[in-house]
Amino acid sequence: MPEHYLPSDIERTSFSIIRQELKEKGKTFPEMEASVVFRCIHATADFDYADLLHFSDGAISDAVHVLQGGCTIVTDTNMALAGISKVALKKLGCEAVCYMAEPAIAKRAEDQGITRAASAMDHAKETCPTGIRAVGNAPTALFRLADQIEQGLRPALIIAAPVGFVNVVESKNRILTVCRQYAIPIITVVGRKGGSTVCTAICNALLYEAAGMTDPSARGWN
Repeated sequence: MPEHYLPSDIERTSFSIIRQELKEKGKTFPEMEASVVFRCIHATADFDYADLLHFSDGAISDAVHVLQGGCTIVTDTNMALAGISKVALKKLGCEAVCYMAEPAIAKRAEDQGITRAASAMDHAKETCPTGIRAVGNAPTALFRLADQIEQGLRPALIIAAPVGFVNVVESKNRILTVCRQYAIPIITVVGRKGGSTVCTAICNALLYEAAGMTDPSARGWN
């Protein structure tokens, strides 16, 4: 029979298990990085994320500061958008958006012969140039972001977590190189793994840190 029924109990117990298993593997993390690593493992049941997550210096503290001042998170999938905590967004005065399904984005992509993900990043450059970019699916979004940064865009943070086999590793390497060159904060998942679920987990870990909601009771959970 299940031992835990309430969402808050399930999350706390899951995090306790994750912490213990990481300890047994000899893996420890600074507190703020741990919150991201734990939440990614919690979302996937995959302990590989303890090794795959890369943080630029100060990326988490920079992101928390920006979120506490209110900012826009631009995602590349509506799946990621759906999972981002609306409670935390509201408390911080932030918003999350995804432009992928908008007809104007599709039209621009068709006219220019580019993907909708690249078109969406172009639109985001015009509407919220300093916001957070959270990419969990489309390598072409990362390639576009790299070009935009070289042209002067300065987003508050890049989350680079596409999943798959085609251009995924290449796009992550490209954005990581460019972010290092221009001192753009970045959190990336090295290699082929990632996805909208992981992207959402990273966003929520940052939001909960910024909003003081790391414990589920602070989110109104039983």
